[in-house]
Amino acid sequence: MRIMTGLAAILLAGAALAQTPLVKTASLKDGKGAEIGTVTITDAPKGVLVRVEANGLTPGWHGIHFHEKGDCSDAAFKMSGGHVHTMTPSIHGLLNPKATDQGDLPNIHAGADGKAMAELFSPFASLKAAKGRANLLDADGSAIVIHASPDDYTTQPIGGAGARVACAVVK
Repeated sequence: MRIMTGLAAILLAGAALAQTPLVKTASLKDGKGAEIGTVTITDAPKGVLVRVEANGLTPGWHGIHFHEKGDCSDAAFKMSGGHVHTMTPSIHGLLNPKATDQGDLPNIHAGADGKAMAELFSPFASLKAAKGRANLLDADGSAIVIHASPDDYTTQPIGGAGARVACAVVK
């Protein structure tokens, strides 16, 4: 009986380890390279959970997207490329009935003190290369980019979100 109890405990511990989600945490940087927060992405069975903690943003709403390259090396964050996607052409907009852009995320809000904290879920991306979802951990990684203005969820190609003001490399 004790052997079975010990074996059961080992099996349960192994099952718990097998279900531990993959988590990636990255430093969020501004255009001068200063760390202004963190982004944590947790792989979920049907998407990814994204936690954003940012400081130093202008007050108000900001577009935020997954970008195709894990490169935040230039001040304007253009090296991060466009939004992640698995289909071409890619149509932007969470409110667009023809949308295919897997980099789209809901806007985040920064308070009067420039701080933003948000948790977002995307069913369009994966850290484990799930079939049909954008792989955030492909050969060149990806980036989370925060824009200066809110995303209107329909305008092409980025919803009118404007300049890229913060970036985090996901590798």
